[in-house]
Amino acid sequence: MIELVPGGQKKILIICKGFSPDLSPRSFRATELAKELAKEGHEVKVIFPSRGTDYSEFENKNHLVIQDLGGPVLKDIKLKGGPLTFFFRRLLRRGLQLFLEWPDIELMFRVNRALKKEQGYDLLISIAVPFPIHWGVALARKKSRFCAKTWVADCGDPYMGDKNDSFRKMFYFKYVEKWFCRKADYISIPRLELGVNFYEEFSEKIVEIPQGFNFNEIKLAQYKKNDIPTFAYSGSFIRTTRNPAKLLEFLSSNTRDFKFIIYTNSNELVVPYMKQLNGKLEIREYVPREELVFELSKMDFNINIGFNPSTQVPSKLIDYALSGRPILVFPSNDIDESLISDFMQGIYNRKFIIDDIDKFNIENVSRKFISLSK
Repeated sequence: MIELVPGGQKKILIICKGFSPDLSPRSFRATELAKELAKEGHEVKVIFPSRGTDYSEFENKNHLVIQDLGGPVLKDIKLKGGPLTFFFRRLLRRGLQLFLEWPDIELMFRVNRALKKEQGYDLLISIAVPFPIHWGVALARKKSRFCAKTWVADCGDPYMGDKNDSFRKMFYFKYVEKWFCRKADYISIPRLELGVNFYEEFSEKIVEIPQGFNFNEIKLAQYKKNDIPTFAYSGSFIRTTRNPAKLLEFLSSNTRDFKFIIYTNSNELVVPYMKQLNGKLEIREYVPREELVFELSKMDFNINIGFNPSTQVPSKLIDYALSGRPILVFPSNDIDESLISDFMQGIYNRKFIIDDIDKFNIENVSRKFISLSK
């Protein structure tokens, strides 16, 4: 493991796809990191597809520079039409994603062009997903010229070693992944144990830098036990690895009163149970993180489905921990009904515990990135 040592004031470039006001873990990663680095007095520039959003107020407030990476030319395949049309559009969409990393492959060339116009940075941080962000930096990194002294490729998961997607990546992308890993100075991951999912030849480049949160912005409700057991889940669902079906089937058979609130934008696996649960299930859209943590702090407990500690460090678990409420964790295909019943009765002795919450403080996270710069 690499030893991390604090550094001085730096000129820093962050390049990514997701940024505020997008509501995604990778967007939070880039946004909180950029704000904190600028707050600490570093010269920060962020390049990403801003889609015409005016960031002048954000720039002035946070003392950093935003540059548009440009809008997409390649279009994603929209899932619409009748059953047959929908099926073929879905097949085409998945095929293009698997074989060509469509439409995000375009970002590789946009990043390359953008970096050719930059120079003089102490530190470049590229944030995936999508991985073509990293590929674009690798394409721009030449022996004769590069815009930064140090490049950190920040990964939530590996590309080829991702165990959470329903489909395996095409074999030829392993050469692309090895190519960008050879060119990066460091590969940052949220927890060191996840390094086993990367190619072993790059293990010396791997450094642990967790997801960062601004603890000063966290506001909690004054918790009071709810009249009926009230609990929440926040995040997307995946049919194979994060499927709520077993939980919802168990809850549908439960005769006691309760309220289950789900914050998600992917509700197709949930909607079929709405009628069975007869008002006990409530679906809400995603909200900004600060608002989410406040709402989670009102719950009796919060749920994470399909968590595998060997392959995942879901940022929602940190949101749950910050809310101060007990956390119920279980695999999606093998739920423990007695555990769920205990939680619904207010018995939390088997709650999931996150150790050393302070390591997720954005101040500590930003220092880890800075310590990697030459």
